[in-house]
Amino acid sequence: MIYILEAQYCVYQFKMKLLSLIILPTLTSLCLARSWNDTGVGTIVFEEAWTTLEMNTGGVAPPVGQTSDELSANLLDVHNQRLRQMDENGIDFMVLSCASPCIQGISDPKIAAEMAVNVNNQLAAQIANNTLRFGGFAALSMHNPTEAALELNRTVKELGFFGALVNDYQQSGPDNDTLLYYDQPEYDVFWQMVTDLDVPVYFHPRVNVPTILDLLYANHAQWLIGPAQEFAVTLSTHILGLCTNGVFDRFPSLKIIVGHLGERIPSDFIRIDDLLQRQRLLGMPMQRNITDYWQTNLFETTSGNFATNLLLFHREEIGLDRILYSIDYPYVTIQEATNWVNSLTNVLNPEELTRLRRGLAIELLKLND
Repeated sequence: MIYILEAQYCVYQFKMKLLSLIILPTLTSLCLARSWNDTGVGTIVFEEAWTTLEMNTGGVAPPVGQTSDELSANLLDVHNQRLRQMDENGIDFMVLSCASPCIQGISDPKIAAEMAVNVNNQLAAQIANNTLRFGGFAALSMHNPTEAALELNRTVKELGFFGALVNDYQQSGPDNDTLLYYDQPEYDVFWQMVTDLDVPVYFHPRVNVPTILDLLYANHAQWLIGPAQEFAVTLSTHILGLCTNGVFDRFPSLKIIVGHLGERIPSDFIRIDDLLQRQRLLGMPMQRNITDYWQTNLFETTSGNFATNLLLFHREEIGLDRILYSIDYPYVTIQEATNWVNSLTNVLNPEELTRLRRGLAIELLKLND
């Protein structure tokens, strides 16, 4: 059941409805249509970044051989070089989401909530003329769980989005050093909405706030900031927090997607499960173990981690029913990802490869419903 909203949020809901009626009168029917470019053989990818002019702050190293200006242009583009490369590399469908940190990098709750609506409306407008090839994950301000639930509901029901993508914790506070994690009971109203809508939420990494960077990286490990080390360390803690704080026990049908082959968690199941057993005596509310949740609630994608041996290990650990193909474009080139996934014919049978490339994504995103 969807929670009854308190009176103070009625104004917010009215504003969102009014905005959609004024700005998006034709987008709803376009985005809600579940017709898509189903060739029967092409891939489906959905950790693929896009941004707006307001959010395009730069500062991320581009792929080798590209410039920062090219990366910036690729983030802003939808229908030119992105679509052309999709055609050249056999990508049937791509779900776009706001590049990290997006709304999670905005500490002011009011500005964050307004920007989330703005970003979602811009994304819906960008893809409205080609929903055969593109879909969207909502950007959300996670300062207020009820407002986040409302905005997710709007984007799914009115814009036809497939769920949401959050860039790890929500920074908050006047000094940007109050960190909000979604594994606490106050976020149950949000997770209730997610399960009522039956959509996935993708957890994506972010660069830490300056306080953490200064303590952990600035003086000795500046080259480890970002995807080489920082991203997996920080986000895996948030994912494990969802488990250990009982979120999946309270919401057993909740679906969470984790990129980069699970941010290393499935590679360390035995040690994690063994040592967490000891925490039960200290009051840890988690009712099962981490391995179990990866069979019922958690999925991983291959985004930016094209390690064949590791994929095969994870096939044994969690099975291909929990692993999906994605790229991490434009931080990773589409050609690199395509070359890798096409090479898997040597190690996966046709049924397994189809499941990885598209089959599970069709089910998870309900593309054929």
